[in-house]
Amino acid sequence: MCKHILNAQVAIRAPCCKKFFDCPQCHAETQDHELAKTLEMVFICKKCKKAFRKDMSHYEEADEYCPHCDNQYVIEAKEPQAMIGVEGEDARVDNRMLKDDRVKGGEERSLFAQRDTTFKIDRR
Repeated sequence: MCKHILNAQVAIRAPCCKKFFDCPQCHAETQDHELAKTLEMVFICKKCKKAFRKDMSHYEEADEYCPHCDNQYVIEAKEPQAMIGVEGEDARVDNRMLKDDRVKGGEERSLFAQRDTTFKIDRR
């Protein structure tokens, strides 16, 4: 899983070392050489796990999909966002701070349950 592009749909084979990487930054972090450039790219789809080649000199819009499973692999990249904040600032950031209101001991609650079912009629 790539820490640079969170929604990477394919792994790309680097032509220089013949290893697969999710992005160029992953290659740069783990290898001691520069990434070589090529016009013929080899991909592995992360959905169907099958490899395929694309000639980048004749690339068309239809080439944005895996030829085996039609997974669209050319999409806008989601990159991790740096989050700096004070603890307790927003409950959505750290859900450990949320109160657990579940009922313990197998007791069921209903929105329609009445607490007191006895009625007193005053006949004065």
